[in-house]
Amino acid sequence: MTEQETLVSQEKFDEMVAELENLKTVRRTEIAKNLEYARSLGDLSENAEYQEARELQAATEERIRKLEELVKRAKIVTDGKKKDIVGFGSKVAIKRDGTAEPHEYTIVGSEEADMRERKLSHVSPLGAALMGKKKGETFTFETPSGKQTYTIEKVS
Repeated sequence: MTEQETLVSQEKFDEMVAELENLKTVRRTEIAKNLEYARSLGDLSENAEYQEARELQAATEERIRKLEELVKRAKIVTDGKKKDIVGFGSKVAIKRDGTAEPHEYTIVGSEEADMRERKLSHVSPLGAALMGKKKGETFTFETPSGKQTYTIEKVS
């Protein structure tokens, strides 16, 4: 894994720290109890509950390792954005050429990206193409289905 910074909002950082603390304290204790119970059932080689508990333990430890790395590399981005230029934390409405309805997105870090919530990563193809643009600007970027042209309707 590289030592590159991960841009996150204060809200996402706090969420990652809380999840990490929960996994290290509450979840590890639960898994240890499950392992102890499964061991008490006897033969470990054919004990499905033991195998399941070990897999859950491995997945939890991997998540802890990943969160520790993310928290260590996190750079919290405050709301220092300029209102008329697309940047981290901006809400932007864009309209694709040939369509009537604009789509609104919030520019976030890659750990926060979620298209269901219309949160677009600043390093995604569309997010990267939007960075630094102003309201009224038209831009083109490459997609798997070819070039797409959009116009920025609003930046806030």
